[in-house]
Amino acid sequence: MFATVIGRLRITGILEGISFLLLLGFAMPLKYIWHQEIYVRYCGWAHGILFILYCLCLLHAKLAHRWKLKFSLVLFLAAFIPFGTFVADRKLRSMPADR
Repeated sequence: MFATVIGRLRITGILEGISFLLLLGFAMPLKYIWHQEIYVRYCGWAHGILFILYCLCLLHAKLAHRWKLKFSLVLFLAAFIPFGTFVADRKLRSMPADR
């Protein structure tokens, strides 16, 4: 999957989605219920890096495949919704291979 532009976008999207769910479902409850702030620091740091990588891969895929701005914007906004990147991955999986 790393060999294609869409493959790299799919992998970073899945990893970004997992990090987002870990941040919301694991680290945030630990911070606000049991006052364990260290988990938010590291989960948030990892999520931030993966979000930036996702944005860069999305930009690369948009330019390489000449996607319309609307489609790219939907994929970008999916990163802000829990499970959004997993839904976006289903659409990306059905797309033709790189040119």
